[in-house]
Amino acid sequence: MNIETHPFEPFLPQQARLLMLGTFPPAEKRWAMKFFYPNFTNDMWRIFGLCFFGDKQHFVLQEQKTYDLEAIIPFLQEQGIALYDTATRIVRTKNTASDKDLQIVERTDLDMLLRQLPCCVAVVTAGQLATTVFCDHFALTAPQVGAYTSFPFDGRQIRLYRMPSSSRAYPMAVERKAEAYRKVFDFIHEDSKP
Repeated sequence: MNIETHPFEPFLPQQARLLMLGTFPPAEKRWAMKFFYPNFTNDMWRIFGLCFFGDKQHFVLQEQKTYDLEAIIPFLQEQGIALYDTATRIVRTKNTASDKDLQIVERTDLDMLLRQLPCCVAVVTAGQLATTVFCDHFALTAPQVGAYTSFPFDGRQIRLYRMPSSSRAYPMAVERKAEAYRKVFDFIHEDSKP
């Protein structure tokens, strides 16, 4: 049994208002870069491009078949968006990147993660397994895809948004996925206004 440990440190800008959680990165052979959502066929960075710049290619380096990490990191810091996953150690039951083929050996300490983000007002779970892990931990009923539920944590109310998976395996056009994600980005910007 080959247990994999999460290859990345949590990306936690100090003033982050949003924490985005997937389940676990794909195997390294599928990476286009050494950062979250590294698979070139995953649409997360296209979703960000559409939501913030009206261009799904904004962060895509098409000829190199990778993403513009030098643009992504300062963008996330400026927008106050943190990234990590709900599992820190897993076993792949098949040789795929699919959540259904992941067996979680160790879940992420979600309380510790949120305590490191004192400004966080919203969490996104991208995909079914990440949503299940998060909702189990906080004893929440999972919201519908595209919707949210609120929960108390350390004296603040946090919204959990359940978003469509950015994987191409999830049968929805990237433009429709971006519409769903835009709700979250609008909320964190509205909420940050004095």
